[in-house]
Amino acid sequence: MTTRLPERPGTLPGPCQPIALLIGAVICLLLAQSVAAAPLFVAASDSSPADRAQADYTCDGVNDQVEIRAALAALPGGGTVALANGTFNCSGSLIPRANTTLRGEGPDATFILFRENGRLNVSEEHITLDGFQIAGADYKNMSTDTTLDLGRWLGVLTIYASHTKVRNVTGTADASIQAVFLLLHNPNVYASVLEDVEFTNCRAVDTGTYGFLHNAWGSENTTIRNIRYENCSAINCGRYGAFNAWVTGFDFAEQNNIEGLRVSNCSARGSLESGFHFEWDAEKRDCVFINCVSTENGQKPWPETYLVGDPHYFGAGFYLPGGRVSLVNCHAGDNRAFGYFIGNPDGMLLYNCTENGTGRSPIFGWSARPIAYCILQSLPVTKNPSVVMDHCSSLDTNGWGLFICGASNVLIRNFTLTDPAGIRGVGAMLGCPGDELPVNSTIGVGISHSAIDLAASGSRPHTLIYIVNNRNVTYSGRIASGAAHPVLFEGSAGDVDLSALKVLPASGTV
Repeated sequence: MTTRLPERPGTLPGPCQPIALLIGAVICLLLAQSVAAAPLFVAASDSSPADRAQADYTCDGVNDQVEIRAALAALPGGGTVALANGTFNCSGSLIPRANTTLRGEGPDATFILFRENGRLNVSEEHITLDGFQIAGADYKNMSTDTTLDLGRWLGVLTIYASHTKVRNVTGTADASIQAVFLLLHNPNVYASVLEDVEFTNCRAVDTGTYGFLHNAWGSENTTIRNIRYENCSAINCGRYGAFNAWVTGFDFAEQNNIEGLRVSNCSARGSLESGFHFEWDAEKRDCVFINCVSTENGQKPWPETYLVGDPHYFGAGFYLPGGRVSLVNCHAGDNRAFGYFIGNPDGMLLYNCTENGTGRSPIFGWSARPIAYCILQSLPVTKNPSVVMDHCSSLDTNGWGLFICGASNVLIRNFTLTDPAGIRGVGAMLGCPGDELPVNSTIGVGISHSAIDLAASGSRPHTLIYIVNNRNVTYSGRIASGAAHPVLFEGSAGDVDLSALKVLPASGTV
């Protein structure tokens, strides 16, 4: 006979005890996670009575950063602080801890107003900001020891650290601070590479400063990497007052290099200068724009004297000086100076991009030259082709529909030019006389070693297509125009092949 020891009440048979312990541990873990995941709720002074009644922290409308900071500090190693509907008045900065989320009820419901140099700073990793509106104004000079006001070169939202997500946030600011949304590599705050930051459904609206800006201090780790924008917009940045004379909607490379940039379904409208912008000296690698729209930019008045590419005026939908940048299905409309400005291209691609109405806003001065697509090269480049334009088009531009100067290894396929107004009687300038090459150009010819295929029509200018100072360039396509000179060619016939370029009357038929 087998004798069994009596079991304790509520226990399972011996062989089942490890399973019971495992199940218990899992249940405890889930319960612990559930407790940790419960957000801390902060109500504003004007939140509803129901929200104030259930809030963990309640603000009084004065120095509301105190209650929000307390909630952030109370998170046990991470978690969420939820802000109720209403307005939070902050006279100091908010600095979320690592692995935390600061969440509102949406940009039309939760408002954070900063004053007295208050800002929202992300200086630790793995932080998510979601669902509120920020505004900053009246920032003061916090630097008394230097002539450069470092205190203002910040953003209402300044991101120093990697692995940050910003979703459904709308922002604005006056002209007393450098940007609304700023990615800043500051080695005194976060010395590592700034990377893996995403903006989704974010907007900068009616600002006195840059909407979205990347920048860097120091000499190490100044390349900002793997930044993503989805469905973001910059509207009227600098249009009604500006931090400086160069305010743009999006500036992806100010004093930083940029690598692995993805910008999808974004828009820029009404900027003082460019809508989408890079600075000249920055390195740009693997930067891709898809389905982006840039309109009515370049609100700053034209300079009294101006040469194409003059850095004193950008005025572009897309301002792309150098680097490896690709644009797919993008549109530029009604920008003051350029639809697309391409300087020193070194492996650029424009595919299925469109333009219309460049220069439509009033322009004064003989030097003004609005250009739909401008390819300007002053330095030798390494890539062949240096730039590819495929299935792009220009419609009803108020200047040159296409201008190429000092460029080599250009490949243009299936370009459509329709009814440009032209500049000084010319609808498209393909090449440029030697005396009009960029001042610092090391290139001695207008266009060289290139192939250009286009379909052009229109009769507004005296000369629709002007080909000048070309060397080893092949043209193809069809010109249908009633202009006095549908095509005007100057140069050596041995340097240019026009045999595949058909010229027809305006009807398009012989």
